[in-house]
Amino acid sequence: MFWKSVVGKLSLTILLLVSFVLCVLMFFLMQFFETYHIQEAENDMTQMSEKISSLVESDYDTGFIEEATEMLRDPASRVVVYYADGEQWISDTEDTDLNFIDEAWMQNNPDAADLMEQVSTQSSQGLIVNDNEIISVGSPMENGGGVFVFKSLDMINETRDQTTKLILLSGGIAILLTTFFAVFLSSRVTAPLIKMREAAYNLTRGEFNTRVPVLTRDEIGDLAIEFNRMGNQLNYHIHALRQEKEQLSSIVSSMADGVFTLNRDGEIIVINPPAKAYLDNWNYEHYQDQEKERQLPTELSSALNEVIAEERAVLKESVVQGRNYVMLVTPLYDESHVRGCVAVIRDMTEERRLDKLRKDFIANVSHELRTPISMLQGYSEAIVDDIAETKEDKNELAQIIYDESLRMGRLVNELLDLARMEAGQIQLHKDSVAVQAFVERIVHKFQGLAQENEIELSLTMDMHEQIGEMDPDRVEQVLTNLIDNAIRHSEKGGKVEIYALSNSDFFHVEVKDNGSGIPEEDLPFVFERFYKADKSRVKKEKQGTGLGLAIARNIIEAHQGKIQVRSKLDIGTTFSFEIPMKHS
Repeated sequence: MFWKSVVGKLSLTILLLVSFVLCVLMFFLMQFFETYHIQEAENDMTQMSEKISSLVESDYDTGFIEEATEMLRDPASRVVVYYADGEQWISDTEDTDLNFIDEAWMQNNPDAADLMEQVSTQSSQGLIVNDNEIISVGSPMENGGGVFVFKSLDMINETRDQTTKLILLSGGIAILLTTFFAVFLSSRVTAPLIKMREAAYNLTRGEFNTRVPVLTRDEIGDLAIEFNRMGNQLNYHIHALRQEKEQLSSIVSSMADGVFTLNRDGEIIVINPPAKAYLDNWNYEHYQDQEKERQLPTELSSALNEVIAEERAVLKESVVQGRNYVMLVTPLYDESHVRGCVAVIRDMTEERRLDKLRKDFIANVSHELRTPISMLQGYSEAIVDDIAETKEDKNELAQIIYDESLRMGRLVNELLDLARMEAGQIQLHKDSVAVQAFVERIVHKFQGLAQENEIELSLTMDMHEQIGEMDPDRVEQVLTNLIDNAIRHSEKGGKVEIYALSNSDFFHVEVKDNGSGIPEEDLPFVFERFYKADKSRVKKEKQGTGLGLAIARNIIEAHQGKIQVRSKLDIGTTFSFEIPMKHS
């Protein structure tokens, strides 16, 4: 709205101020001119009466006096001369309002008598005759008699009205000119301010290169110069802050530790990939329905509350999917007020795994080799001591010795293969593979074993890219190991689902069963050497060497891929791996 703008307010202020001054000035002018006209008329009439009186007192003849009076008087006035001998003379007049003044009126009207009494004072007197205002002035003569001058106020009022109209017209023109110049001047003054407002609006939208034109060299021009300087400084600081933010974001994203930044309400402000993976795993473990909204881990929420309450750093430990995490939560301050916290989450599983591996490796190797060596020793002693009486018994003992030697040789070979893989000496023989037929062939190979164990084996494929580059023998070794493990660890009537996906970027396979699952404390170690399920939960015929998953991990990593596991006890296990479809 115009009147709410700076131009409107400034114009209205100037207009009101000038209007007030003009109104006061016109009021006093009209009062002055009204009194002035009456006073001037009285002075003129007084001078006229005195001049006529002096003529009469000079003993000129009446004819000369009357002619002189006609010359001296105002045509709109009427003059009455009283001579000392009682005679009177009344002049003519052009004002019809004075026609009532004649000899009869002068002799018989009480107002005329009052005039005669006031002649000695030489004062004026106002009369109202027939609704007409008349002013009269008298001048006495020394030898008796006097001179009276009458004039109607209508003439004076008409002059006053003309003067008033002229004053009002001048005031109106002055107000119109004032309005025009006030709007013009206000627009000129506020035009740079409007441009600054538009520039400020552009700054709020992030257009920091906006500049205000410097049109004048006054205070507003100086303000425009300082505004442009402020824009330059703001652009510089915002650019610096953006660089700092990008640098900090890059540092946080490249950290191996997970980083959360939370506000007081527990809302996540900053999160890096390791922290997101931790959050996904926690939600997977605590909420079977993946469609539910992700929640803040309980340990992290508890640490946040402690930080806000006690305003100190808090150290917490958390176990998610069998992995051990240590989180250090420190407060963030807004001056003296805690506005949130930063949580650094470190996965300590590898350190603890290495420590456990160092302790268990010798024991595991000794245990795995002790059993076949003991059996070799025992059955060979039985043959040497002729405990076996018949040829069939000796053949049976020899077969057992042969099987155990194969088992020990397979164990040693797998150990050697694993050692070469972990040393980076694995050699892949990559070839172009039709992935759909490749997966179907491997799964078909296990249909007989699945039916024998009364397991439902299903395959679901989503193949957008048919040809991939990989070592087919090694990838088949991985997929065979995963499917064999899923079948061996599923009870009768169980279900094993295989899902395969390929696109231009990667080849992804999931093997899911609803078997016994893996205990949470064992999950971090399933890809380690000699890992086996809980011996009390697995039948003897289901036991292996414990090296298959370790070899599978090394094969997938050699393909520049990744393999992972998710499991819940007595619900099921899902193994998945992903390798690139194309290799540079």
